[in-house]
Amino acid sequence: MSGLIHPTERIYSLIPREEARREKAPRYTSRFREQVKQEKQQNKASNKTMGPAQVEIPSPEKYLQKHSKEPKIPEKKTFSYRDVQPRKPPVPAKTERPVPGVHSKRDFVRSNAMENIMAVPRKPQPAHTHTKHGDTELLENSGLVPKYIRKEDYGQIPQYLTQRQEEVRQAQEEYDRYIKERMKEGAMKQLSDEERQEILDGLKKNWDELHHQYQGLSVITDTMPKKHRKERLESEMKQLEKDIALMERYKTIYIAKN
Repeated sequence: MSGLIHPTERIYSLIPREEARREKAPRYTSRFREQVKQEKQQNKASNKTMGPAQVEIPSPEKYLQKHSKEPKIPEKKTFSYRDVQPRKPPVPAKTERPVPGVHSKRDFVRSNAMENIMAVPRKPQPAHTHTKHGDTELLENSGLVPKYIRKEDYGQIPQYLTQRQEEVRQAQEEYDRYIKERMKEGAMKQLSDEERQEILDGLKKNWDELHHQYQGLSVITDTMPKKHRKERLESEMKQLEKDIALMERYKTIYIAKN
């Protein structure tokens, strides 16, 4: 039905049309192309990488023969003592007599016996048994002997502790100097013992009052006002406890003036 209404053949289709040719973009050519070609021609040479073959060509007469690659045993030589160290002199015969020389009248047996009798017995090295099978180990190498007491710096204060003490002393001096300067300027004052004790008593009294109110709260916090009141009292009591601990910890307290 659609073919009858819109026929496929039209008169415009009889008019010849020019084919639209798609022009290609010019091919990219590097400007160094000629330079690369010249350098390649200049550096090109035959057998430049490996070089000419300098291996001698084997002659046809030197062909592989049977058993030619087996190891060859050296020729057999007669054994002689000249190749080794000189031999010891032979045992003297019965007819030979020793050459007379210097004779000593010392009784070596008696002298050796006296030396051994008068000698001080050697002390055994101290050892300890460290296994159930009886294996022993020298006590000096076991770590049980306090060798550290033999050090040159034994009993002396280490260098890092001396340095730390000096740093603490300098920091304390700077802090004391700063406090004195501030007190001279009138920007800071020190609390007396009476004032400190009075503040401390007041903080404890406030804590007792809050604690009394906390004890009077309902056991069951089933409403939001009860819950908020309980949390407020707990936070105020914790803050008072921190203040009381701070006042009791430091005996000297400074107050800055506005």
